[in-house]
Amino acid sequence: MKIGMIGCGVISRQYLDSFDTLPDVQLVAVADLDPARAAAAAEGREGVRVLTVDELIEDAEVDTILNLTIPAAHAEVDLRAIAAGKNVYSEKPFAVTTQEGAEVLAAAQAAGVLVGSAPDTVLGTGTQTARVAIDEGVIGMPTAAMATMVCPGHERWHPQPDFYYVPGGGPLLDMGPYYIHALVTLLGPVSAVIGAASRPHETRTIGSGPRAGEVIPVSTDTHVTGVLVHESGVLSTLVMSFDAVATSAHPIEVHGTQGTLAVPDPNHFDGEVTVRRLAGEGWEALPVGGGYVGAGRGIGLQDMAVRGRELRASGELGQHVLEVMNAVLESAHSGSRLEIASTVSRPEAVALTELTAAEPAAEPATTQSAAS
Repeated sequence: MKIGMIGCGVISRQYLDSFDTLPDVQLVAVADLDPARAAAAAEGREGVRVLTVDELIEDAEVDTILNLTIPAAHAEVDLRAIAAGKNVYSEKPFAVTTQEGAEVLAAAQAAGVLVGSAPDTVLGTGTQTARVAIDEGVIGMPTAAMATMVCPGHERWHPQPDFYYVPGGGPLLDMGPYYIHALVTLLGPVSAVIGAASRPHETRTIGSGPRAGEVIPVSTDTHVTGVLVHESGVLSTLVMSFDAVATSAHPIEVHGTQGTLAVPDPNHFDGEVTVRRLAGEGWEALPVGGGYVGAGRGIGLQDMAVRGRELRASGELGQHVLEVMNAVLESAHSGSRLEIASTVSRPEAVALTELTAAEPAAEPATTQSAAS
């Protein structure tokens, strides 16, 4: 799969670090609205061309667009790429509005191209080891889960944090995808939500970089909590905040009739999974049991290249999670429980896998339907 990367900002560095480890993925071109950033991304990479955004979308060598633009541009760039006959793989969130995401899926389906969505962290050994434990009945029947992410806000470290504080940003749409993708991977799709949210500060002060000290406005909720009702009946409690200092809670806990799993940070690929059994004493570390070993951002592209329309980090999953997040925000302001219109298959578990050689592709990725 030959990749054209649009957007060469902070997150692109992590993708660039991974490309050489992906046997079925090749970066061939980069583009950014800032030509200097694109040139820096291509520097030292043989065969990687620096193009304009328009040139990259139309380039005949590129079959898949990796969309690393800001959230507000995700849907627009995806739709342009799809119209040019390209597969697309978008950074999270899949889009800003649920309607935009639906339009991307519909366009991909009509064009017969693949569509994928970050985060692919759920394909690593951390979340996948927890998935194995749940599937093997280690904690009995799952009954509830908790997902917690709190921090003081990204303006403390990010030199251009504006997009975190407008619609499409905030802790839910920025960090929520990691946690909700993991919850759906572990416990299945969501059927309804109840939400509450607040915005204690109307401005934020940039803490690093050339704009340090500049005050920016806040136009989205910065503390969000909600209850996700999974189709299975499991209830997940979600807390996402840019208004707290720290927490001692596990990033994700899954409670069952026979025990509780502590799942590592879903913003990372690995990490220790521990279990507290009903009849046991203390927390017990579980052996690594599934996932791509040593994975980094971009493993979703490898999975896409090999599995075609059966890709796990699919656009359908990204769209379902987007609808869930937007429904939580809508519920927070309406005070009502909201039903989720979409559903998605629980992604297939990832067997313990080390990428040491090219894997056989099930079917050519460029000829597959966008359905996953």
